[in-house]
Amino acid sequence: MSEERSAPSIQYVGHSTVLVDMDGVRLLTDPLLRARVAHLRRAGKVDATALRGVDAVLISHLHHDHLDFGSLARLGRELPIVVPRGAGALVRRKGGRRDVIEIEAGEEISVGRLRVRATRAEHDAGRLLLGVRADPVGYRVEGERSVYFAGDTEVFPEMAEIGPVDVALVPIWGWGPSMGPGHMDPAGAAESLRLLRARLAIPIHWGTYYPLHLAATGRPAWLDTPPESFRAEAAATAPGVEVRILRPGERTAI
Repeated sequence: MSEERSAPSIQYVGHSTVLVDMDGVRLLTDPLLRARVAHLRRAGKVDATALRGVDAVLISHLHHDHLDFGSLARLGRELPIVVPRGAGALVRRKGGRRDVIEIEAGEEISVGRLRVRATRAEHDAGRLLLGVRADPVGYRVEGERSVYFAGDTEVFPEMAEIGPVDVALVPIWGWGPSMGPGHMDPAGAAESLRLLRARLAIPIHWGTYYPLHLAATGRPAWLDTPPESFRAEAAATAPGVEVRILRPGERTAI
């Protein structure tokens, strides 16, 4: 763990990848770092500074845009990886990882000075083609501040049991012009803030990847519009919550 104690901060790396830097510990969520992943292209470059000195990786679920072995390889094979229970064998086999920690909702581990508790998530449990299943999770990270990373999930009433939190990292979109089940749109994400009783909300899972065939006429508009829709929804649904929009690569003190 890093001994340097800087002010707690959040860096939105892009998509569902966030660097939580707090209490001398750096946690990276759902790393998706490649310029192209299957049919998806990244809209901008990855800030390499976000990948330095990472102490552990938190994986929320098995979908390819959240558990990407090509991206994990960029972080080195000795880095501890925390995964939903049932995903350990897959990560050890395909990712060549040795330090894999399996966790399920309600369980807690320590990473340096931080406590990391897995939380419930309402999302698909499978991984396409491989037949592997593991119940998705979110993570509540507790240290100098409390930070909730939702992963991918629908809104569910028991979110109220996760809060209150200082910072909520909530997904508001995806990688296409529409979303399937198991995701929150700006209105759903705003409702989650009311349940979580968050002090600060940072929208994630937007503005990063897009299907190649949808960019023939230029940058798709839906890459940029979801955060302002979220801000408006949050103002109506959870007016006491500060919304801070970070573009991919941007960092903020918390």
